[in-house]
Amino acid sequence: MPLIAAGNAFAEDPMNTGSLTSIAPRLEMQGKLATKTEILTGQNQAPMLTSGSLRAIDGAIAMYQEITASGGWPQLPKTQFNNNSDPALTHLLRERLTKEGYLQFDAMAQPSASTWDQDLINAITAFQYNHGARPTGMVDERTRQELNITAEWRLYSLKENQPRVAEYSKDLGPRYIAVNIPAAQLEAVENGQLYSRHNVVVGKLDRPTPALESHVTDIVFNPTWNAPASIVAKDIIPKMLADPKYMAKLDIHVFDGQTGPEIDPTLVNWQVTAPDRYVFKQAPGDLNALAQVKINFANKYMVYMHDTPHRELFTTNNRWESSGCVRVDQVKKLITWVVNGLGGYDEANFDPIIKSRETQQLKIPHGPDVRFMYLTAWATEDGRVNFRPDIYKLDGKNFVLGQPEAQAVQ
Repeated sequence: MPLIAAGNAFAEDPMNTGSLTSIAPRLEMQGKLATKTEILTGQNQAPMLTSGSLRAIDGAIAMYQEITASGGWPQLPKTQFNNNSDPALTHLLRERLTKEGYLQFDAMAQPSASTWDQDLINAITAFQYNHGARPTGMVDERTRQELNITAEWRLYSLKENQPRVAEYSKDLGPRYIAVNIPAAQLEAVENGQLYSRHNVVVGKLDRPTPALESHVTDIVFNPTWNAPASIVAKDIIPKMLADPKYMAKLDIHVFDGQTGPEIDPTLVNWQVTAPDRYVFKQAPGDLNALAQVKINFANKYMVYMHDTPHRELFTTNNRWESSGCVRVDQVKKLITWVVNGLGGYDEANFDPIIKSRETQQLKIPHGPDVRFMYLTAWATEDGRVNFRPDIYKLDGKNFVLGQPEAQAVQ
């Protein structure tokens, strides 16, 4: 949709509540899968992050300023919207979508403005796509909730994300991996063209994924997993104490230091022993927490991208389930793109390497840039304006880069 000229300035408290951040919209995120992993090379879809992203979000801000200055858009009642709806309801839905540019303004004066047709279905589908809802062309409850978030709130979200977009798009190289944490999606981009989009699993509310900038340094096949002390304390030790066979089932071993001898964990009093006193390592294999491969990049948070044995999580909408690292759907396709023929490796090498069960490291000189982003609103260069839930409650806190504070899990 087109980005239109700027209007009046944003009212700081459009709902007269005293604080926008205190009334963050709560959305129902359950339901059928809204996004999918796909190879998109040659399809001309605009990436969510490019060197032109700042210009795009500035245009979106101007557009939403104009919308708020003209009174925003109508609210939709909690009722069924479909081809059997009362014409007045269909007209109201069309008015709502027209206000945001999903339908042509001139069409509201036509008799078809009160009818349910393919143009309306296409507009609903485009709206759902831009809000991470399942693109069915039907107004389900999640879609109705998104439609009822006010123009003032949308403008607020865009302004909150403008400095993030400015930072993340700065100094992008020709090849990069962009992970949007609120969207739980990853994009591989080369020379401004979108190569692939992947569903990912990112950090839980109480173990959030950091926002960072880096570049790929190496890929490890059949990795050994060194469990962080936080996971040792919160997960491994309690499960080990509850089930004496837990460590053997998962092929986890305990060592006295990185190069020290292996010890018997049953001989340690874990009630009084610090979780970082010993090193917990999981051997390569089908049950390894990193599964078949991990992608490393320099960062101070000790996070990385990796495969997972729990691939069923990629088929859910609520993909905030990791301990901070990013799990990647169809990671083999991403690996092949990252390597791009380096050192004679191609996709045909992947399965033999994995079957060997031997850990192998492949250095990636001049690897793709990496951006872990926290974007709850962004605009693409083709004019789409996108919104996602503020899962870590960071809007209103001047957050751009860093480790978010853990959120309480209710």
